[in-house]
Amino acid sequence: MGICDSTMGLSVTVMVMALLLSGAASLKTQAYFNKTADLPCQFTNSQNRSLSELVVFWQDQERRVLYELYLGREKPDNVASKYLGRTSFDQDSLTLRLHNVQITDKGLYQCYIHHKGSKGMIPFQQISSELSVLANFSQPEITSTSNMTISSTINLTCSSVQGYPEPKKMFFVLQTDNSTTEYDGVMQKSQDDVTGLYSVSISWPFTFADDKTNATIYCVLQTESMETHSPHFIIVPMEPPVPKESSRVWIAAAIVTLFVVAGIVCFLTLRKRNMEQQPGVACECEITKMENADNEKMEEIVKVHEPEKLDKTAQCVHHLKTPSSDKCATHF
Repeated sequence: MGICDSTMGLSVTVMVMALLLSGAASLKTQAYFNKTADLPCQFTNSQNRSLSELVVFWQDQERRVLYELYLGREKPDNVASKYLGRTSFDQDSLTLRLHNVQITDKGLYQCYIHHKGSKGMIPFQQISSELSVLANFSQPEITSTSNMTISSTINLTCSSVQGYPEPKKMFFVLQTDNSTTEYDGVMQKSQDDVTGLYSVSISWPFTFADDKTNATIYCVLQTESMETHSPHFIIVPMEPPVPKESSRVWIAAAIVTLFVVAGIVCFLTLRKRNMEQQPGVACECEITKMENADNEKMEEIVKVHEPEKLDKTAQCVHHLKTPSSDKCATHF
């Protein structure tokens, strides 16, 4: 009978331990890349146990020890090298803080609490914490590979880097005066071998509409926790390039115009020079007119005095016929 009672008591103890372990709470916690993660061990200390009576430690999903508090003292002997120097323990809240979180730290962690009494180690509680690691992607950025002209195609690429986990969706949004349209593309992604962070991008060959209205384009990146928009990319249509034949016509017209303008300039320059020389010629003409006027006056004077000369000549001839002709001859 005693053996049966002993066996029954052992079975009850094993059953209680199984219920405790199977009923362990599972918590979800998040941490950002290169930041600190909190791994709580929510222990209800109804019996007011002291830490000097408890053994508390955490293990990862590969059963590597992160931290151990043995009867109130840290015990680093069992800690895996991956976690050495990366943890700190808050005794008030029984929370383990894992610093400098990396992508490889994501996963399931177990917190174990045992009581060490006269009968050995008795498990009190087991808490599971599932850690997920996040890294915010950079703001998406749109780049183009060519200039925009009417009836032409411009290749747009939207990219974002250094994020985790990989985004759910990435797409373009086109806004015009009349509509708003989404354009999905094939998302290209790459993962860094060291950090485990993702870089993503999509491309879109955009052709401007025939209505020649302005367009606003932006890119949207959707992750599990947030949605990020790129700055707006404004496209203003430009006139198409002039065809080669039209270019030749315009060049020929420009050359002709240049020659015409040059001819007009030369003509005006010569005319100006002639006008500058004109006062000298006018002066010469004026002098000539004055000389002619003087000559005419002289001729008039001569004509006025010619009768007197003729009278005197006649008198002289008359005197030759008189006895006093010697005087006249002498006078003459």
